[in-house]
Amino acid sequence: MESCIIKSPIGYTEILGDENGIVSISVLNSDKTETEIIPLNLQDCVQQLQDYFKGNRKSFGLTLNPKGTTFQKQVWNELQNIPFGKTITYLELSKRLGDVKAIRAAANANGKNPIWIVVPCHRVIGSDGSLTGYAGGLHRKQWLLEHESHFKQVSLF
Repeated sequence: MESCIIKSPIGYTEILGDENGIVSISVLNSDKTETEIIPLNLQDCVQQLQDYFKGNRKSFGLTLNPKGTTFQKQVWNELQNIPFGKTITYLELSKRLGDVKAIRAAANANGKNPIWIVVPCHRVIGSDGSLTGYAGGLHRKQWLLEHESHFKQVSLF
């Protein structure tokens, strides 16, 4: 497993992965030292995240390899279908998964998403429009949604 730490506009970010794909992208709640030499397996991920933060990328083309249960992976796959700059509710997420009664399970899996931004769990909000339940902190969720709202009108790759 290889790792690197990069600086983003909303905090230091740790990326873990190997030849099978990206396992984890997480925001850190403390300052860290940026990785000087990015491992080859993580260079594309770093570039795509930098492009996203610059407003030059709406979607990601990475091989992902998150660790989780079958249900969690189903939720994380569904999250990738939420368009850039759009949001859905936890209820809508459970409906998309085919079981409206699974709202709490879907919300729990959403909260355990190990691949920050690329699997856009920040695009899921409360039924009343509130920004709820974001492991990276609600201030980061708000920043990401505002960032995407600003750039969704721009033609990006």
